Amino acid sequence: MCFTMRTPSVDSWRICAAGSYPDYPLLFGGLVFLTLAVICEMFIPFYTGRVIDILGGQYQQYEFLTAVLFMGLYSVGSSASAGCRGGVLLCAISSFTRRIKVKLFEAYTKQEIGFFETRKTGELTSRLSRDTNLMARTVCLNVNVLLRTFIKTLGMISLMMSLSWKLTFLVLMETPITGLLQNVYDTHYQRLSLAMQDSMALANEAAGEVVSGIRVVRSFKTEKHETNRYDNRLMDIHGLKTRRDTVRAIYLLARRLTGLAMQVFMLYYGRLFIQRGQMTTGNLVSFILYQSNLGDNIRTLTYIFGDMLNSVGAAGKVFNDLDRKPQISKDGTHKPDQLKGHVNFCCLNFAYPANSNKSVLQDFSLELKPGQMTALVGPSGEGKSTCVSLLERFYEPQDGDILLDNKPLKSYDHRFLHKKVAVVSQDPVLFSGSIRYNIAYGLPDCSLEKIQEAAQKANAHEFIMQLQKGYDTEVGEGGGQLSKSEKQRIAIARALVRQPQVLILDEITSSLDADSENKVQEALANSPNQTLLVIAHKLKTIEKADQIVVIGGGKVEERGTHQELMDMKGSYYKLQKKLFTDDAVA
Repeated sequence: MCFTMRTPSVDSWRICAAGSYPDYPLLFGGLVFLTLAVICEMFIPFYTGRVIDILGGQYQQYEFLTAVLFMGLYSVGSSASAGCRGGVLLCAISSFTRRIKVKLFEAYTKQEIGFFETRKTGELTSRLSRDTNLMARTVCLNVNVLLRTFIKTLGMISLMMSLSWKLTFLVLMETPITGLLQNVYDTHYQRLSLAMQDSMALANEAAGEVVSGIRVVRSFKTEKHETNRYDNRLMDIHGLKTRRDTVRAIYLLARRLTGLAMQVFMLYYGRLFIQRGQMTTGNLVSFILYQSNLGDNIRTLTYIFGDMLNSVGAAGKVFNDLDRKPQISKDGTHKPDQLKGHVNFCCLNFAYPANSNKSVLQDFSLELKPGQMTALVGPSGEGKSTCVSLLERFYEPQDGDILLDNKPLKSYDHRFLHKKVAVVSQDPVLFSGSIRYNIAYGLPDCSLEKIQEAAQKANAHEFIMQLQKGYDTEVGEGGGQLSKSEKQRIAIARALVRQPQVLILDEITSSLDADSENKVQEALANSPNQTLLVIAHKLKTIEKADQIVVIGGGKVEERGTHQELMDMKGSYYKLQKKLFTDDAVA
């Protein structure tokens, strides 16, 4: 998967700064403590040199005690301010990280279904976990260290100039060499870091696939194969990390050699200046301490800047997703007081985004009338489930439109539409939580009475009440504590509790026993004005439909009642013999 990355430009920093706006009070407090810590820390070497001059010359107790007192006060002030700065900025980091994670998660939930078909799960979870944490370091921690080091560096250069401007210019001659080394290092370091982030996303994806599909892995005895596949992903990460660390080691070695050479020159010329009376021994000691700290600061600036390039790369990935506009608009506002549930598929042409060259529906037209049951039949892959996805607005057709009560689906309010159009799929998805939570999912004000009524219609109430905690029973991750039939009945109850005007049942009877199927059909029969769309392979279910629609090649081949289509002896007649299974056969 290739990505267009944001470069570490002014725009990237502007977006990061805007994202941290609610934390500005904390950041300002951190900046105040940072400034106090830097000011106090800068004067410690100065008074160290002052003490040496006092001890090396004619001893004066008052001046000595005064110098020691100021050293102590500046040391305490520096430590206290640094501690407060760290605490305040850690709070800002935590707050910023939480907010960015929530915003990114919200952005993902608003994307169209096609987005998730072209992006891998491991990649998205890596954005939510690792890359958002790197962003927090960019905005808070690294900016904190960068500002502290930058302010301290400027202050030290000023004090060094006051001690010896000649030695200061000698030390600053190292800067062009450092800049050249930094430029080469940053280029290679950022490229390898971005490659590592993508490799880690692939490793997370491989692990997630195995965990979610462990039953298949166990059934086909591919544990060793999957372990090797995961190991190969980790080896790719290890190789990239080794290359990145090698580049860093070479850079640090070059920096160390440059620093040592500069220190030798400084000591040589410092001795000459002392002999000429241009500076005292204490001044040279102070200068050496400043130069040592200055070298550390320059190395810190270099490291932090490189690390920030890495973090801004991660921020670019996050902001690419945050800024992405969903391809399917949710700006509809239509919420009628009464909805009949009259659905028209009008001349639809559709291809899935992941395979846009292959048309699934071609000039497809279909009418679903209120109070009628329509059954879609046909071979697998001919477009039946695609009709369901389009009616749910998971996708938008390339041509044509879907009308609900003679108004386009996109004109309806998003929440209103999905309350009035409900779907129950063949593989129901339940979320960690109680049975009550799953049935009332998305309806926070739904009463227990309505939940129980829906469960009774779905033939789920009896088995729920046999559980120790009843409706408060935890279903486990993905409903793992329940059987497939129990999950299916809860999913049916989740749809029925919404009292939808349009109900879609996609192959749900395959996991229901005869008793549950009969009770569900009885409940549906008690909603005479409801529009019912069914996809099924059981002839017993299909025969009851008011309208049977045969889909082939993305088009409507035949439509009519069971008897009408059987008399035609066309596609439906052939499918009845090949695909449809009766209860006796089942």
